[in-house]
Amino acid sequence: MATLAKSLLGETPSAVCTEFLDVHLADYPKRDFQVVLWDGTTWGSTKQPRYTLVLKHPEALRAMFLSPDELTLGEAYIYDDFDIEGDIEAAFDLADYLVGQERSLRETVDLGNRLRKLPVRDHAQAGLHPITLRGPVHSRDRDRQAVTYHYDLPTEFYALWLDRRMVYSCAYFHTLEENLDSAQERKLDYICRKLRLRPGERLLDIGCGWGALIMHAAAHYGVQAVGITLSVPQAEVARQRLREAGLNDRCRVEVSDYRDIDHDQQYDKLVSVGMFEHVSEALLPEYFSRAWDLLRPGGVFLNHGISHSATCRRRGASFIDRYVFPDSDLVPISASLRAAELNGFEVKDVESLREHYALTLHLWVQRLEAHAEKVRCITDETTYRIWRLYMAGAAHRFRSGRLNVYQTLLAKPLNGRSGLPLTREDWYHV
Repeated sequence: MATLAKSLLGETPSAVCTEFLDVHLADYPKRDFQVVLWDGTTWGSTKQPRYTLVLKHPEALRAMFLSPDELTLGEAYIYDDFDIEGDIEAAFDLADYLVGQERSLRETVDLGNRLRKLPVRDHAQAGLHPITLRGPVHSRDRDRQAVTYHYDLPTEFYALWLDRRMVYSCAYFHTLEENLDSAQERKLDYICRKLRLRPGERLLDIGCGWGALIMHAAAHYGVQAVGITLSVPQAEVARQRLREAGLNDRCRVEVSDYRDIDHDQQYDKLVSVGMFEHVSEALLPEYFSRAWDLLRPGGVFLNHGISHSATCRRRGASFIDRYVFPDSDLVPISASLRAAELNGFEVKDVESLREHYALTLHLWVQRLEAHAEKVRCITDETTYRIWRLYMAGAAHRFRSGRLNVYQTLLAKPLNGRSGLPLTREDWYHV
């Protein structure tokens, strides 16, 4: 530490940086990356690095290391204090190391005092800023604000990296080599088979996005489908797609909160894909109670949502909550199953698709990077960086097991009978 102090007081910024990295990353075991400084100086000896950190200016050290957590590291990246060239997903191993380091109070104070001597870069004019939501958490109006912030980016932005049906949720892969379009169609059909849809049945999709699932269910299974979303642009695109597909007589999309659906009408089947993450643990009883009331006796509800591991604990503020999904609230699968059962549902099947989501996100990141210039033209540089970082980080968390995604099939028994087959055989034989 004394050598580092001498450097910070007297040497050139690049010398300060390289010696700082020597000391700060001395115990980091993965040397599969390199660092390139603003003046071209290179730190790290690997000949074929998986990724390269490009520090844009001397102030980057302060932004990255003064108080490293998910939010400060994320902001340093999105505001261009540093860049990541190559495999951005691999860089999250290093981020985990930085966030997880534990120092003594003396070491922390000494490091902070020295880094605070470095200048601070002004981010005030740098692109997208985090939203400030108004009103009580998870009130109807505040939820609408949160959804609008995330989903009301131009449709053309999503179309650049999603599949052709614009399915913004985990795909279902038969092989590691399967393409995204095929895997997303496989997922839509898998959900329909799990629900055991029949012609003429009424299906409600809670959080329908751009309408891909209700379109598939109506076209291939002959159901009458209703989809709801809080995003007006999503609803407009979905309605246009229904008209173009000639499905207006069997499908409709409404802009509605799930808490405001008319309970006078019951549905044969319910489905929710990728909306559950926005409900919050406090509102799980109401969520499943509403689903129970909307489902006819003998019907089933497929709830597809992301959960965090019960052993996972975040350190510091959430980048996702600040810049991507305001007010999102992930809960362990045990919490959601308990809430469903307490509202009367029988849990008939729970399936983890964790590896599938890691692969889905990996492909989304690749497609986003391949269309980087178009993304910047449609949105801006900061938005591109936010989404690249968010999806790469999510892929890393799914691979590591901190995040999971589950499809849970819930039944509303009629006189103790679920009405379901004894086996799942029909799900896998088409």
